[in-house]
Amino acid sequence: MTRSTRTLKTATLAAAIALGSLMQAAKADAADMQVITVAGGCFWCVEADFEKVQGVAEVTSGYTGGTTVNPTYRQVTGGDTGHYEAVEIAYDAEQISARQIYDLFFRSVDPTDAGGQFCDRGDSYRTAIFVSDPAERQAAEAAKAVAQAELGREIVTPILPAQTFYEAEDYHQDYYKGQERVFTRRGFKTMAEAYDFYREACGRDARVADLWGNDAPFVKR
Repeated sequence: MTRSTRTLKTATLAAAIALGSLMQAAKADAADMQVITVAGGCFWCVEADFEKVQGVAEVTSGYTGGTTVNPTYRQVTGGDTGHYEAVEIAYDAEQISARQIYDLFFRSVDPTDAGGQFCDRGDSYRTAIFVSDPAERQAAEAAKAVAQAELGREIVTPILPAQTFYEAEDYHQDYYKGQERVFTRRGFKTMAEAYDFYREACGRDARVADLWGNDAPFVKR
């Protein structure tokens, strides 16, 4: 793939990113709301990324893919439920397509890592796409094939049948912008401050930038 082709692809993906005000406009004007589910490691980070995308109305953190009914965060991260940390992405199909969201998703994670994501290890932090119909599967498979060709490496992210999605505890929702104070290794911080520290310390953006370069849509430059 030539540099000019990669630059064009990057520009196409980046065009889907908008400021929060545009996201709010998408909520107000949405006419064809759809929902897709993906798992990309820490759901705080996936939620923070995709709530920046024009056409996305809401992102909800939760758990899916396992067998435990109404699991708790402690149960899921303990590794005995089979669940992934995942998000439901509600979007306006008149503004953005499932395929575009899947393209952004693959470039926001390390889809070559089968053991977790970044500093978070274990089954609950693996990547996956959960599809509910043939159209979603076709879009996900197409996005996966293009991403794999671009990387020149095997993508291990599975495309799985959708299962029951359980919303995570209230404090996990919009954690990245929360103002409640929590205790961290650096003392008491707001949730937003704790999130920023976690994301940097976990190496998420550094790894995504190393893997995807200028095609990484959510990495600050």
